Amino acid sequence: MKKKIVIGTRASMLALWQANWVKSEMEKRYPDLEVALEKIKTTGDKILDVPLSKVGGKGLFVKEIEEALLDGRAHLAVHSMKDVPTYFPEGLSLRCITEREDPRDAVFSRGHVKLLDLPKGAKIGTSSLRRQAQLLSVRPDFQILQLRGNLDTRMKKLENGDFDAIILAGAGVKRLGWAEKITELLPVELSLPAIGQGALGIETKTNDAYINGLVDFFNHPETSWCVRGERALLTRLEGGCQVPIAAYGSLSGETIRIDGLVASTDGKTILKDTISGHRDDCEKLGVELAERLLKMGAYDILKSLYEVTPPPGSA
Repeated sequence: MKKKIVIGTRASMLALWQANWVKSEMEKRYPDLEVALEKIKTTGDKILDVPLSKVGGKGLFVKEIEEALLDGRAHLAVHSMKDVPTYFPEGLSLRCITEREDPRDAVFSRGHVKLLDLPKGAKIGTSSLRRQAQLLSVRPDFQILQLRGNLDTRMKKLENGDFDAIILAGAGVKRLGWAEKITELLPVELSLPAIGQGALGIETKTNDAYINGLVDFFNHPETSWCVRGERALLTRLEGGCQVPIAAYGSLSGETIRIDGLVASTDGKTILKDTISGHRDDCEKLGVELAERLLKMGAYDILKSLYEVTPPPGSA
């Protein structure tokens, strides 16, 4: 059996924190195991001067890491779940979904001014069409400006006065120990999170029984039910992580509730719906919620952005 295990990861500060956390947990559990990191630059890391929504394609932050898994340079990969496409290359699969950190979007502003108290025409930095649409729906006066780069780079841009506020995933900021810098965490009613936001995914070779057995302890059933429901919605909507689609699953006992959203990028049309059912039916519920949203008008919004299959019974 392998005594040295290699984790494939992006090289950003947050990605390395996440991969090192997995490394540390594995070494604690298996003291005889040596775990190393293979840092890999992905397409999404290389293209920093173009909005991700305009780069096109899915898997911008995972493709090169998946290639390393397939050719044996890495035995497992650690991803932010919100970056993981809903399909996998042949031979690879999502083995574990870890316990979710706070899924909410976090606001950082100069002077710690709350989002809705910012002055008219305030400059807001975000690279997410999902956030852009929801912000513009409540404050159409905001100027939404592209914000790319690592978390520390984005924070420096705020400090330098390029923006009045920036929006980031609260989970990553908390993991890096910067929670005290957060101005506010936005309620999911105001900013529904990205699919899988706050959870990590561990991807492996489907037939590598040894590695799969080693990492199975990372899977968190409650988070897995929720994220699988969210991802089923995204799969049906045929979207990637750079489209104005949001979903959030929450559990109460054995009942799962999934909130879903599709929006026009200008925020003028926000379509929302909710579905509940038994947690074992999480994926079926996600698909059903997606069909409802398509019938409500999401099909017309999404077909202007990419090819999407119309809902059953449509003309």
